[in-house]
Amino acid sequence: IHCLVSSGTSSKQVESELDAQYVGYGAMLLEGGLAVIVILACCAGVGMGDFSRVGTGAAYQYEPTIDAASGTQLTGVAAWETRYNASKGWGTFGLKEKIGAFIQGGANFLGAIGIPMKLGISIIAVLVASFAATTLDTATRLQRYVIQELAATIHIKPLTNKYAATGLAVFLGGMVAMLPRDATSGPGSGGLILWPLFGATNQLLAGLAFMVIVFYLRRRNKPIIFALVPMIVMLIMPAWAMLWNMFNSKSGWAYSADDWHLFLFGLIVIALQVWMMIEGLLVWSKSKGHLEQQLPELPRTRPTVAAASSGGSN
Repeated sequence: IHCLVSSGTSSKQVESELDAQYVGYGAMLLEGGLAVIVILACCAGVGMGDFSRVGTGAAYQYEPTIDAASGTQLTGVAAWETRYNASKGWGTFGLKEKIGAFIQGGANFLGAIGIPMKLGISIIAVLVASFAATTLDTATRLQRYVIQELAATIHIKPLTNKYAATGLAVFLGGMVAMLPRDATSGPGSGGLILWPLFGATNQLLAGLAFMVIVFYLRRRNKPIIFALVPMIVMLIMPAWAMLWNMFNSKSGWAYSADDWHLFLFGLIVIALQVWMMIEGLLVWSKSKGHLEQQLPELPRTRPTVAAASSGGSN
């Protein structure tokens, strides 16, 4: 996903290619830091103490969950096992529980520096909502780019307009989101219909991004081994995981009438990956030292400052 964002959005926001080094590397550091914080919040943060919401309306409060045996707040392993009740099966641990674990763990971190639990939970909840909003914004923008480029390729002129393409992207996304996930879920859970595909397809995109990097370096006679090895790993492992989800004997999508759409999309994704790999193999021998055709220089986005004349007045 990040390679799509960087190529579709970030590339249009930097003034020169040199800026991409700072933006890309800085974003990678921030993303890695965020991932570490989330892991810590969901693990160590949850163990710092369990809280329960008491009261209704604006007067509600969060009070420590008391262990009946010891009469003290649940902390450590006891708090962790209360939040992650594996005896019920991880299949019952839905989106609400996952987000709740992060919010509570993050609020515990804030509580350690003196921020009240109620305020801390509100802060972390706002961060989660903001992250969701920016994700929707980015997804809509990427979808608009895809629609515009496809429309230009197959000559559907109305959809090359950014407003029409954005409207179609919002309509399609909203339509999917409002669908029920299954017979037991109500409208609004449609976003989870294709969610099981996200992990593998996201990593397959990373493999294809590595492939682009490898060919870029090979065309310039640069070392490629540091990108070639992770490319191979990222092309094999996610595909293996996808195929396991599709064909494993216990829960494979191929054997479930309710998961036919996952199986169909999985086949399409695997077929596209194989296609890209074949295309890469076909041009591998001809790519070394063969540079791409240079694009014309883009017009400057801002006027250059005219040099001051040597005889200017004071």
